[in-house]
Amino acid sequence: MSNTTAIPMNEIPPRPHNPFRLRRGIRAMRELIAVPDDTAKAQDFALAVGGASEEWRFQRFVRSAEGARLLRERPSLVDALSDREHLASLPESSFGAAYLRYLDGHDYQPASLLELRRDVEAEWVRRREREPLDSARTWFRDRVQLTHDLFHVLTGYGTDGIGEATLLVFCRPHMGGGASSLLVFGAALEAWRLIGNEWLRYARETHRRALRAGHLLGQHWEELLPQPLAHVRESTGVGAPEVAHPRGILRGEREEAGDIRVERS
Repeated sequence: MSNTTAIPMNEIPPRPHNPFRLRRGIRAMRELIAVPDDTAKAQDFALAVGGASEEWRFQRFVRSAEGARLLRERPSLVDALSDREHLASLPESSFGAAYLRYLDGHDYQPASLLELRRDVEAEWVRRREREPLDSARTWFRDRVQLTHDLFHVLTGYGTDGIGEATLLVFCRPHMGGGASSLLVFGAALEAWRLIGNEWLRYARETHRRALRAGHLLGQHWEELLPQPLAHVRESTGVGAPEVAHPRGILRGEREEAGDIRVERS
């Protein structure tokens, strides 16, 4: 599962020049807020305004002991998350088993998300609107992309409208950059419109939970999958959902008729 052709860290190429495209990013953000599960729009948003954020995450990663080790080894997270036979063999209480239940419940395939990102990015490169990433940054970018669903499982936040907005608030301290802040602002504004001031209290709880967590992007997720989910939550500093949110996890979505359905679980 390791890439034996990994380049030495001191030979990582300079950062590619990918300018911040605010207008295009805002358009993609609006479309994404209207349809939170539109992953193509999520990729467009990231490509439009996420260049600086991506580099901040990458530099923080390679300067950490955990990140340096992972970059040298280059484990394939997509292979680990796509190995359904192995995930199914893990104890029911494990992080990996919970992740498999998540995949089955949403009919997701980990590799599909990466394939979509690569297709969207290839089109940007073809139009000369973006410089391609080197192999080290591509490996890291793919790894970060896959953590989105891992974070859903780890935090307990749902894939409904409020759940996705909550996860964005949680990820903000770990993702960094103006792009992340812009997306959080848009999603938080929509969540506030859904449930009012209750969202503000809930978002504060979420932000505090994120700050208590360690360097999540530097985690060796492949090694954590067999471990009990409760243990992974504690060892990473994420903690149990019921501790972070004593009144319960908020779930809610705007119905087709425009009505709002919100509940705690």
